[in-house]
Amino acid sequence: MKTLDVRTIAPRERHPTIFNLFDGLEPGQAFELVNDHDPKPLYYQFSAERGGRFAWEYLEQGPEVWRVRIGKRG
Repeated sequence: MKTLDVRTIAPRERHPTIFNLFDGLEPGQAFELVNDHDPKPLYYQFSAERGGRFAWEYLEQGPEVWRVRIGKRG
């Protein structure tokens, strides 16, 4: 599973980078997102733009690092 650590990416580039990676996944594939804050706004954007086509699982919830498994449903 690929890991995308967005802590070193400029904030305005984070969501486009994440969605590009997600859109390139095959159904059933996933990646791990690493961030320095709770990516809850990203979850809401996924819900709005990708509906039921994604899976979201917190692997670590702070306080300094958040890790989320984001998968593409078939």
